[in-house]
Formats: sequence, structure tokens, C-alpha cells
Amino acid sequence: MTKVSGFVEWLPEQRIVELRWLDEIRRTFESYGFCSIETPSVEEIEALLAKGETDKEIYIIKRLQGEGDKSDARLGLHYDLTVPLARYVAEHYNDLIFPFKRYQIQRVWRGERPQEGRYREFYQCDIDVINNNTVPLHFDAEMAAIVYEIFKRLGIESFQMHISNRKVLEGYFKGLGIEDTVPVIRIVDKLDKIGHDGVLSQLQGTMNMPLDLAERCLAIGSICTPDLSFREQVRELGVQSDLLEEGLDELAFVMGELSSLPGNMLLADLAIARGFDYYTGTVFEGKLTEFPALGTICSGGRYENLAGSFINRALPGVGISIGLTRLLTKLMAEQKVQVGPKSPTHVLIVFPAAEKRNEAVQTARTLRERGLNVEVYPTPIKQAQQLRYASRKGIPYAWFLPQAEKGHEVKNMTTGEQTAADPATWQFE
Repeated sequence: MTKVSGFVEWLPEQRIVELRWLDEIRRTFESYGFCSIETPSVEEIEALLAKGETDKEIYIIKRLQGEGDKSDARLGLHYDLTVPLARYVAEHYNDLIFPFKRYQIQRVWRGERPQEGRYREFYQCDIDVINNNTVPLHFDAEMAAIVYEIFKRLGIESFQMHISNRKVLEGYFKGLGIEDTVPVIRIVDKLDKIGHDGVLSQLQGTMNMPLDLAERCLAIGSICTPDLSFREQVRELGVQSDLLEEGLDELAFVMGELSSLPGNMLLADLAIARGFDYYTGTVFEGKLTEFPALGTICSGGRYENLAGSFINRALPGVGISIGLTRLLTKLMAEQKVQVGPKSPTHVLIVFPAAEKRNEAVQTARTLRERGLNVEVYPTPIKQAQQLRYASRKGIPYAWFLPQAEKGHEVKNMTTGEQTAADPATWQFE
């Protein structure tokens, strides 16, 4: 029997790293005032489809011996955490304090074709701000700043954030006389995946565009700058619309707010729009420059109508999500992450003889009460075998119970040094 493809299964030493990263992400989110929520893994399919073209990716929930046929299924595993958040805000609206700043760290499920960087089950780490009527634009910049801080704390140096504003593309295409901009935006958003010729071919084929119009659509997608020079480059294309100017102003504001970040970390990339239709303003895509083929490791953006559509209110929001499983799996595969011991244990109590069992348990209890992780070896086998067990698991200390004229002693498994110790006062280094 083998593991189902598309589902990650860590060894203990890898899971320890994942938990440490989750704790670091959680601490950073909370340091900015975001509170934790958790929504059910299952949502109404009607709600899940609010995100746009996701129907092929949703896993439905149906009893094996359920009545009726598959068309009766009305529940699905959540595809991401943004739509469940929107439903949650609508349902608990009267109990929440706005602006509502939440973080959510949960597994999500997608009907992907398993390959590197794409999984059927994975962790997402989301933050969002939702407010009545309007969300100040500085929150858009804060999203990128928080992700940068997390990656800095985790020692990820090859990170680069690409930022744009969906109004720029929509306003530009409307300025070209294109009324139905959504399918064009979706195609141009694929520029980094299928390249210039691929996008050009789809615009001409799928959209039935003449070559000169398709090339003008592509022209804006080639603009990518680390500073505010994108504004002039767009204006040189000779296209004008109020929506385009609004998008350029908003993007310039966000880039200006983030000017204190390292210069190579931030790019205004006008090709990105995110594939989901509900984004209405700022959009983010974070990538590892060292592994460009991996694709996006964090993403998000601003939305106006997603949460409010459930209760008929103006509840705009902005958020960003870190794809933890994709990121960590790649860095572990490339040995860019230091994997530690195979156990969280700090001290192994060596078990010398059956009659010492109660003393071993009491010693372990004393150490645990002082905050240490302690194992008692299960059987009184040879001491050398017990020490080998500690060494193989990466347990840093072995504890010896009093014998003959000796009291308690502890051995540093790295240096081999063995010293006297008192369970009530000994300090773990």
C-alpha cells in the first residue's frame, strides 16, 4: 500500500520544522494585532463557487452509502480560506469588531494534478482585514510588509514580491475599447507561465483579436519596475482612462509605503492580476528568485464585494496567503532548510533496572514540571543501547539515576561531558 499522490507526509524531524515555522508565522501575525479563527473544512458548494472559476478544483463531500446521485451533493472541502472567511464575517457580523483583522492557518484541498509545487492537500496561512464601507489603502502595503518580516525571520533570502493593481489592467483594456475585460485579464495573467507567444496566441485565438490589438494588450504586461517609473512607462503607451489612472495612483501609494524594504525585494509587475474574478484592486504574488519554476508561494489582494455579497452590505477586504506546504517542501528538497533532531525530547532518563522504574518516573515528572521534554527508556536494556537510541533521535542529554555512592548525573550527548545534576535545579542549555 502506498501514500496517495498529492498529499504531503513528513518524517518526524521534518514535522518539527513545519511546526516551528507555523509558530513563527502565528507569532508574527499576532504581533500586528490579527486574531485567530478556524472555519469548518466543509462549506456549501454555492459559497465555494463565489470565487470564480474553481468548480473543477473542488472536492465534493458525499456519503459512500448516501441516497441519491452525485448531482445531489451540496457540500465541498474548502478550496481556500478567503471564501470561508467571507461567509464567517457575514454570519457573525453583529459579534465582530471592525476593522476585523483575522489570521487563519488551516489545510485546504484542491483537485490539482499532483506535481512539484501543486498538492491536493496543503497548509495555507492567511491574514485579511475586512471593514465596513472602506479599507484604508495602507493595509495593502502592510500585507506585503508582514510577509517580508516572516520570511526574514525564517531565513528565506531569495524572496521577491510582485505587486500590481487590477484596475490598471482593467482600465488599460477599457481604454483600448475592450468592454469585456475579464477574459483578457485572465490570459495576460498567464504571461509568466506560457510566455509572450503563448499569450499572443490565446488573445488572437480565444478572444479573436487582431494582431495589433493583441500586441497592445501585451505591451502593458511587459512593464516591471522596482520603483515608480512604471507610471511613465504606462503613459507612454498612449492609453487613457479614469480607472487606469486610479489604479496607477493606488499602486504608486502602496509601492511608496513599502519603500523602506530592500530594493531587490519589491517589483511593480503589471502582468499579474490573479486569476480569481473577485479581486478589484491591489494584487500580490510572491516568488523565490532562486527557484522561479516553483511559481507563486504567497498571493492575495483587495476585494470589494466578496464578504458583503453574503449579507447585502459593503464589506471590502484585503488579504494575503502564504502557501506553506509548497514553500517548505521545495526548500527541504533543495536542502535549504536545516532539519534538526527526530524528536522534541530534551532528556532521556536511562532505565538501569526494573526496581528503578518508580524513581525514573518521578525524576521525569520533576523535570517536566520545570518545562523540559523528557522520555524514560521503556525497558532496562544495556546502557549502551539506550544511549544509542538517544543519539539516533538527536536527544541532547541522557540522565542517569543515583547508583551506589553517586547521585544524579547528566551526560551531554554532543560533547560527552558527564556531570552531577539535581532534577529540581538543573538547567537545560
